[in-house]
Amino acid sequence: MTPSHPLRGVRALLYKELLRFWKVGFQTVAAPVLTAVMYLLIFGHVLSDKVQVFDGVPYTRFLIPGLVMMSLLQNSFANSSSSLVQSKITGNLVFLLVTPLSHWAWFTAYVGASVVRGLSVGLGVFAVTAWFSPPGLAQPLWILAFALLGAGMLGALGLIAGLWADQCDQMAAFPKLIIL
Repeated sequence: MTPSHPLRGVRALLYKELLRFWKVGFQTVAAPVLTAVMYLLIFGHVLSDKVQVFDGVPYTRFLIPGLVMMSLLQNSFANSSSSLVQSKITGNLVFLLVTPLSHWAWFTAYVGASVVRGLSVGLGVFAVTAWFSPPGLAQPLWILAFALLGAGMLGALGLIAGLWADQCDQMAAFPKLIIL
């Protein structure tokens, strides 16, 4: 019997989680992008003439970074929490529990998939909203650092919520009562 690579389990679980949300990519990536664009169109159109946030900065340009980050954080949380709750409800979580994976492997795979989904949605929102207002990227490394850290933090909170919740109702209460 040959010893397996220590990251083989992490890669397998990460791959499973990535496939889980990419199989329904329209729901998990395209729909949040479309929702953010609708927010931008509605609030940008209605408030652009009435709100002046900073001198020389149009309201639409001010609104876009918040929409990108909001979408990124919400989807990072939703990925890990919904995955665990769905596994509990369908009863297939037991098949993952019998695998010889450490708690760090679970954490890395679930949070890693959450970061990938959050960044995918955030990049999608950024790409689509860039058509409405040209982006001003003054500090791109800080943007990337905050995006990665925020997605990781909300992915970890989603993991906690998924472990705590037994039903979808309990999971839905977590972001409204704890995170907000």
